Amino acid sequence: MDSSLIFVIFIVFVALAFDFINGFHDAANSIATVVSTRVLKPHHAVMMAAFFNCIAGFFISVQVAKTIGTGIIDPAIIDNLLIVAALGGAITWNLITWWMGLPSSSSHALIGGLIGAGIMKGGTDVLVWKGIIKTSVFIVISPTVGLILGFAFMIIVMNITSRSTSPISRANHVFRRLQLFSAAVYSTSHGMNDAQKTMGIIAIVLFSNGYLGETFYIPFWVEVICYLVIGLGTMSGGWRIVKTMGTKITKLEPVGGFCAETAAATAIIGASLAGIPVSTTHTITGAIMGVGSTKRLSAVRWGVARNIIWAWILTIPVSALLSIGIYLCCLSFS
Repeated sequence: MDSSLIFVIFIVFVALAFDFINGFHDAANSIATVVSTRVLKPHHAVMMAAFFNCIAGFFISVQVAKTIGTGIIDPAIIDNLLIVAALGGAITWNLITWWMGLPSSSSHALIGGLIGAGIMKGGTDVLVWKGIIKTSVFIVISPTVGLILGFAFMIIVMNITSRSTSPISRANHVFRRLQLFSAAVYSTSHGMNDAQKTMGIIAIVLFSNGYLGETFYIPFWVEVICYLVIGLGTMSGGWRIVKTMGTKITKLEPVGGFCAETAAATAIIGASLAGIPVSTTHTITGAIMGVGSTKRLSAVRWGVARNIIWAWILTIPVSALLSIGIYLCCLSFS
């Protein structure tokens, strides 16, 4: 087998490792609320989330994958070393934040990795600023939209239940069933957005090595395998982050869990349809904060929220620095 093909296969496996860690790291996004409200046991929750991550491909095209593949750095300068460094930076940051129990964005870690390695390869001129700015703006927009929608959905539900004969505490048994639906929709939206990021990376590796011809596209087999691998990662569950998301930000009941998941899913599906690689982590965290703040502002543990926000701010620059370090190490050994 040609040595260049062997290296391409190696990079594809590294990309799939990132996909698995993405699912592992972001399992908390899909299951934290439904586990913390005791609607599902943890092992049942991860199995359900993994299944709906996998079937997300039936509901959406690959616009997000195309944005990652061509919208962050100039595809013309991409080579195998650059991709290895970008993935290495993203994987390292994901593992650091998982160990710390911080729900950071796998998407932004990958984007930071691409930026750092891209600068090392061709300087700042190779950066596609339109795509970077669009993605970076959503560091603020996605949690804000999640917070607003979570707050609004919770207020609507509270008003509806206050007018009925059953107060919200009695309505929780109804929302335990509804939360199964909202958790499934949220897990599907997570797969829609996050699995496509790895698709974009694998496709650009194949394209830059001449295996896709003259036109960039996402092969069907790449779609299938990325959805399956992120599902397997989700099934493994990143329990440190589940604890942070489910109990440390605010105390959730089934009503709040339903509202947070529905709010986040609404925002993520909208972004996925628009081809915007948003952070599912940021969105669900914002939604949980929005739900918690309907009780009183002190119901949200803002100290925990502050640590999470710092992780969000640092994700792109730290991932970029990590990828630069990996790039330089690879150069020194080549």
